[in-house]
Amino acid sequence: MKKWMKVSFSMFLICVLMVSLAACNSDSSENKAKKLEKVRIAEVTRSIFYAPQYVALAKGFFKDEGLDVTLTTTPGGDKTMTTLLSGGADIALVGSETSIYVYAQGSNDPVINFAQLTQTDGTFLVARNKIDHFSWDLLKGKTFLGQRKGGMPQMVGEFVLKKHGIDPRKDLNLIQNVDYANIANAFASGTGEFVQLFEPTASIFEKEGKGYIVASFGKESGHVPYTTFMAKQSYIKENKATVEKFTRAIYKAQQWVNTHSSEEVAKAVMTYFPDTDLDIMTTVVERYKSQGSFATDPILDEEEWNNLQNIMKEAGELPKEVDHKTLVNTEFAKKVTKQ
Repeated sequence: MKKWMKVSFSMFLICVLMVSLAACNSDSSENKAKKLEKVRIAEVTRSIFYAPQYVALAKGFFKDEGLDVTLTTTPGGDKTMTTLLSGGADIALVGSETSIYVYAQGSNDPVINFAQLTQTDGTFLVARNKIDHFSWDLLKGKTFLGQRKGGMPQMVGEFVLKKHGIDPRKDLNLIQNVDYANIANAFASGTGEFVQLFEPTASIFEKEGKGYIVASFGKESGHVPYTTFMAKQSYIKENKATVEKFTRAIYKAQQWVNTHSSEEVAKAVMTYFPDTDLDIMTTVVERYKSQGSFATDPILDEEEWNNLQNIMKEAGELPKEVDHKTLVNTEFAKKVTKQ
């Protein structure tokens, strides 16, 4: 009887320990999940141009930093900035020019650029018909379906045209009243002889015979903070640790993209482009890598900032000149690149 009681008591202790350990493990898992801080990104468009961002998500670089990041696409710089300013997102991935527009309107809580993702224009000039020997002069007298007025694609487009001696207002029929999300469809439906498109749309059109890539605006325009991560000044001030973790994850992704093949990058981000073939994606990534479109670190330097404002000024869209230090915070980018 005593022996049976001893065995029963021992088994009881084992059961208690097992339950306790299970509870501890459960609590540990719950606590770990709770530690993941939620961060909402609003991106201006879904494009392979932003490959490092999708790599950071797909490879778990954000989670490694304790961040639970959700991504929403808000087509067009105006919509993206409205989402950020209204509190619908914590961080926006959009052209740096939008931060200047907000600042010029006298905002009490300016939007600050803190991490650069792309450093060239990401659009390509697509012709309706195949051209064996392209020259920019061929655009004269033609209908050119451009991007939204006041946005970086449009301003870079005009900057490049002027660089080649073409007056966008006089030398061609420039169409800019088509909504950003409908530009590709408008061209496919027969509008324009030339169009300015992002990837992968440009390469898809080429594969389907709807158009032919004849030039890169990114190669022509030089380095510019084309797309950056930005947040309201108040958010950055109140969430410094979060912004630093976010920037570190982006830097890890930038380095990963820089050190891996175009096919590896394409495979890593495929889930974000379910309707695009791997061969198209690989071609697009290689095209962007070869022209240095992906920034290899998140630092937005003063030279790039000044180039941005020169392009805006040339397009007649710069409301006022703004010092680099006023709307750019390189504190986090510089810190993570030195670690």
